[in-house]
Amino acid sequence: MIEIEVYSVLYSLLSRHRVVLLKEVEGDRFLPIWIGQNESEAIAMRLQGATVPRPMTHDLLNTTIAELGGTLRYVIVNDLSNGTFFARLAIEHGEEIRLIDSRPSDAIALAVRANVPIYAENQVLDSAGILPSRDIRLPAADDADNLDVFREFIDNLDLGDAEPPE
Repeated sequence: MIEIEVYSVLYSLLSRHRVVLLKEVEGDRFLPIWIGQNESEAIAMRLQGATVPRPMTHDLLNTTIAELGGTLRYVIVNDLSNGTFFARLAIEHGEEIRLIDSRPSDAIALAVRANVPIYAENQVLDSAGILPSRDIRLPAADDADNLDVFREFIDNLDLGDAEPPE
């Protein structure tokens, strides 16, 4: 397992496609995962410290796990099959840790709320990770928000009218 963190939530101004961009904590690879609008907003809101008067779905799940005596220990993006990412929630209950199937976007939204680590299996990063290059380079320190190069990459992807996979 390799620890990763949310680097950014990106969206195309030309379409409704959204991507959560994850980055290795101790490495250079990025892992882009297509996510839905609601999940992207849930992740971005939490990262920005925004609060809502009533609990959102991911807040509710976090509270439910705790109220039932469990503790979310970490989440892991554990597989990539036919362009679809898979994740698991590692929930400790008593002396046992159970791995619960999850969409990566929901797992990430829950992880940022519970302030727990996010991991990816080595084979997932090996097959879907991207390195900075001429086409995708790390931005200069004086860039406004350091994400324009990734926005340009996302905006220039030729996806046609396909629904974004999860």
